[in-house]
Amino acid sequence: MDKIKVGIIGCGKISGIYMENCAKFEALDLVACADLDLSRAREQAKQYHVPRACSVDELLQDPDIQIVINLTIPAAHAEVCLRALESGKHVYVEKPLAVTREEGLAVLEAARRHGLMVGSAPETFFGAGIQTALKLIQDGAIGRPVSAAAFMMSRGHEFWHPDPEFYYAKGGGPMFDMGPYYLTALIQLLGPIQRIAGMTGKALEQRTITSEKKYGQSIEVEVPTHVSGTLQFAHGAIATLTTSFDIFGGSTMPPIEIHGTEGTLLVPDPNSFGGPVKLRRIGEEAWTEVPLLPGYAENSRGIGPADMASALLHGRPHRASGALAYHVLEAMWGFHDASDAGTFYEMQSTCTPPAPLPEGLEPYQLD
Repeated sequence: MDKIKVGIIGCGKISGIYMENCAKFEALDLVACADLDLSRAREQAKQYHVPRACSVDELLQDPDIQIVINLTIPAAHAEVCLRALESGKHVYVEKPLAVTREEGLAVLEAARRHGLMVGSAPETFFGAGIQTALKLIQDGAIGRPVSAAAFMMSRGHEFWHPDPEFYYAKGGGPMFDMGPYYLTALIQLLGPIQRIAGMTGKALEQRTITSEKKYGQSIEVEVPTHVSGTLQFAHGAIATLTTSFDIFGGSTMPPIEIHGTEGTLLVPDPNSFGGPVKLRRIGEEAWTEVPLLPGYAENSRGIGPADMASALLHGRPHRASGALAYHVLEAMWGFHDASDAGTFYEMQSTCTPPAPLPEGLEPYQLD
């Protein structure tokens, strides 16, 4: 099988799992990595056996690299994506697609203008957990989906992350950090979103870092840290979603529940690839744990660009598409806009939910 040569820009904390998994997928050939801090790129290249560490400019000028995996901080996502597209390269970016809707649209327009693909994390919907839940819904296990509830309840990142400041700056907050996982999963399972109601809040104006390296430093909180609201999907289902960095005493709320006319489905944490998936149908007194479909139950970050590479090789659409990522970005802003305006936010974009993974694929093959 032919391979697509890829390069990674951004060698921070998340880059390690991408580098590790790029070596596993048959469609990918990771040939270079770059970072503004060249020493960090060299360290990652050495640890994960990447052939070359270089500057961002050098990577973008390499004519052999066809896909750029953009792992920079959110504030730089759009700029780096646009540079990659202008360099004639397809681009796959960590979530979110961009900080603002205007930036997101600019990235999609650049890709259209140059005839290139743009894709974005999260890619956890490729995992066996979400894929199993999707098959159950498509097979009618819970009847017609009518409602859902989803919760991301956290105390925030200053307790463990070495550089948590950007989680509380523009482009951060629980919705922009973790909302993409939940919204992408809900869109995969229930279809595109039609309108949103939302409310936002903030428990603390300042937070103190208690992780190593910056212990004791203070962070100004510039964004809402509790975002909650209701989504109405184009096919009629209604969901509630809460994302929060203000849960200081723990929570027992489930990641995602889908309720249908014939039963309820418990969907696993969409920030993971595995299970469990549980089902309870009308008349049943207990939950049944459903065996996961064969596939990706471990941390498989890198499967999104691998699917893009496979799509390039086989002439098909890629699943973690720019249209999907933009629909998620608009929805995240929709919660904030609805809260600020005290009214519904009507979605302007739509998307086609990603196609399920074919059954019977060999490991690390996507076609």
